[in-house]
Amino acid sequence: MLSALFRKHPAPAAPPPTAGSTTPAAPGEPPFLQAEAASDAAAWVAVRHDRLRDLLVEHGAVTVRGLGLRTPADVESVLHQVADRPATEREAFAARDRHAEGVYSPSAWPPNQPMCMHHELSYALEFPGLMLFACLQPSTAGGATAVADSAAVLQTLPAELVDRFEREGWLLTRTYTNEIGATLSQSFGTEDRDAIEAYCRANAIDWSWQPDGSLRTRQHRRAVVRHPVSGRRCWFNQIAFLNEWTMAPEVREFLVEEYGPDDLPFNTRYGNGDPVSRDVVEQINNAYDAHTVRRAWHSGDLMLVDNIRTAHSRDAYEGPRNVVVAMADPVRMDHHPTASTGRTAA
Repeated sequence: MLSALFRKHPAPAAPPPTAGSTTPAAPGEPPFLQAEAASDAAAWVAVRHDRLRDLLVEHGAVTVRGLGLRTPADVESVLHQVADRPATEREAFAARDRHAEGVYSPSAWPPNQPMCMHHELSYALEFPGLMLFACLQPSTAGGATAVADSAAVLQTLPAELVDRFEREGWLLTRTYTNEIGATLSQSFGTEDRDAIEAYCRANAIDWSWQPDGSLRTRQHRRAVVRHPVSGRRCWFNQIAFLNEWTMAPEVREFLVEEYGPDDLPFNTRYGNGDPVSRDVVEQINNAYDAHTVRRAWHSGDLMLVDNIRTAHSRDAYEGPRNVVVAMADPVRMDHHPTASTGRTAA
């Protein structure tokens, strides 16, 4: 869905760093490493495992150029060297192909529409703590994977807005159909109702099966979390990304006409069920925009992203583009204290 609020800026080319150096391009921008003639990307990463993880703790993201990544198998090899274990995607929002355990194609998303800031699977109780993005083929124009520091975003948002979401959490409502977004099989790995209901019970998701066979769910999550390593308070959610007001106006109008204002395929609310207004969505997206950093992809680039500390987005682009996504080091976080316990929705 197109975010009419996402501000697009051209992605500047990174300055040529010294081989093997760590170069922050500007204050607040994640560091940039140049791999010196790395013929074995996995071996290069393995030797620098501790350094890369330290940079992630300090900055939330780091880019490596010169690894020569060419295939999903290359990405899988690097994943096993930098991460403790791969993460399996569940509750997917958009369809993607699975290349290997934890290694996926980009989400199915129109290239002319930007994908605005979000934390991967932040609506799930278990989500990847580490994300890898590997550019196998850059687009001819646009297509940057931008990042934003969620601790800085939290400080930018109005205190009263943060206080309310911190008290109440946020609600995500979804309707799984075969028409929009990921199907049941793509989201849950199965279409078996008993297995899906067991997953919902185990993951604090209310559910109800609709007469047409679709599944409607409701889940209550925290909006602000403390980073498990640094202790930083982070704005960690998809309140704006999955809200009706982030859609392009024509998309929202179509969905409201097709499904009705209360039965959209996805939407977010305050934790008490109140609607999130357009101006609140604008405030959130503007806070992301104020802290967005982007750098143009080069073939073979690798970006490591701390999924709690750092939100990410994808700019619109032209021409073919292949940026493989890997997920690792799953984190399980308790739901909001007043959240549902997974009972079947009325």
